[in-house]
Amino acid sequence: MANLKEIRSRITSVGSTMQITSAMKMVSAAKLKKAQDAITAMRPYADKLTELLQNLSATLEGDAGSVYAEQREVNKVLIVAITSNRGLCGAFNTNVIKESARVATQEFAGKTIDMVTIGKKGNDILSKRYDIALNDNGIFENLTFDNVAAIAETLMQYYTEGKYDKIVLVYNHFKNAATQIVKVEDFLPIRANETEAKGAMDYIFEPNKLEIVETLIPKSLKTQLYKAIRDSFASEHGARMTAMHKATDNAGELKAELTLTYNKARQAAITAEILEIVGGAEALNG
Repeated sequence: MANLKEIRSRITSVGSTMQITSAMKMVSAAKLKKAQDAITAMRPYADKLTELLQNLSATLEGDAGSVYAEQREVNKVLIVAITSNRGLCGAFNTNVIKESARVATQEFAGKTIDMVTIGKKGNDILSKRYDIALNDNGIFENLTFDNVAAIAETLMQYYTEGKYDKIVLVYNHFKNAATQIVKVEDFLPIRANETEAKGAMDYIFEPNKLEIVETLIPKSLKTQLYKAIRDSFASEHGARMTAMHKATDNAGELKAELTLTYNKARQAAITAEILEIVGGAEALNG
């Protein structure tokens, strides 16, 4: 009977876990809808703004280019790793951490590497291997453009002051609830779209092309970072919803197996008791 009690205890435990994972799945599904709508709505604007900026930058004469487009010899690199504050979302955080380490050790081998960590999970791991220039774990509690813009301004200041020669973003790109793609994206310096520039039309700019570019660049960079964090935020909820869905299914299968094992053990125990009674009765009759 002790074995039966143990199995009953495991069935109860698995049932409780299944209720928790099912509730977490529903919560993530509700949050995902809002986050997905937000990133879907802003992507066209962000992409068009970046395209416009690249086309304008490509048509500027050499020395008239922006300080943000200045191409320097790359010696110091800053990698911005965007993860989450919470776990239970499958390989969501692990993939970004691994990709950040790969970029640092392979693409920029021999360079001085520092990290900016947005999200507690990335900071916990990456801070053990790299110097952290900036960490922000609270951004997801109030994810607004103004709060992200403050981080973007700090990154832009790092670059203009010459503290870093290149800044790269590493984050999860939201494709759908079940698929998140780790993306590595250049943040600074900005790159002009030379292909588009060759066939570009000659527009009349007011006040002038350089002033327009200088106004657009900070806004575009802030929007780019905001899009990346929004992308990651939606991906997190999608990954957690998928992970909790799988966990709930696995718990259901385990509970069914334990129930079957419990019924078999109970049947065997009853059969053994019957055999003992029959054996005792035959011994008395004998």
